[in-house]
Amino acid sequence: MNDIHPTALIDKGVELGDSVVIGPNVCIKSGVKIGDNTHISSNAYIDSYTTIGSNCRIFPSAVVGTIPQDLKFKGEFSELIIGNNTTIREFCMINRGTKGGGGVTKIGSNALIMAYVHIAHDCILGNGVIVANAVQFAGHVVVEDNAVIGGMSAVHQFVRIGKLAMVGGMSGIPLDVAPFCLATGNRARLSGLNLVGLKRAGFSFEEINALKEAYRTIFRKNLKFRDAYEKLKDSPYKSVIHLIEFLDNSSRGFCRDR
Repeated sequence: MNDIHPTALIDKGVELGDSVVIGPNVCIKSGVKIGDNTHISSNAYIDSYTTIGSNCRIFPSAVVGTIPQDLKFKGEFSELIIGNNTTIREFCMINRGTKGGGGVTKIGSNALIMAYVHIAHDCILGNGVIVANAVQFAGHVVVEDNAVIGGMSAVHQFVRIGKLAMVGGMSGIPLDVAPFCLATGNRARLSGLNLVGLKRAGFSFEEINALKEAYRTIFRKNLKFRDAYEKLKDSPYKSVIHLIEFLDNSSRGFCRDR
């Protein structure tokens, strides 16, 4: 049974799962789908064509699924998809996608989006991502699984942040951040591997050592990237292959070692 406050404004055509809680003065527009056991707190606004998974928390005054802040948007259909067990804290703003970016903004499962974060159109955030307070994502940003973005950082449009990377607070991210690495700075640069994150994720001693050697080969041996790629392409470790393929597919270029 759902618990809906009498002051909530819910349009026709909203699909609610079981045991959904809707707080005071929440506004939910038509075309929204909300999964089981999700809690929408007071004064939140959920715009059309937003899908929210099960066991999510949307905190007070979050604005979710509104149209893009993009002058090219002409009212075409686009959507926002939020996975299961994801938390959106106070005063976040998350926009839907645009035609030019595939029409979808997506946040994975088990993510934590802290207060005052802005996630612009066509961003794709993976599972287990943690985004600290007041981070600003421009459009078309991709964040892979289990990355952590420090508070008050700004991420340029079309940037990619790799799996298990960690970005320090108040950083400016104009270029791609390699998987498994640490990045920080006004124009961010790398400072080695996210060793704590790798250990917590269960990486073996041998695999961490292989990533250390890959990092040295790519960033500290004065090799051209293509030469480093050739040296590492036959690694038996999937993480090393993911690292070099991520960098090989970079369109903006990637952050270098400091």
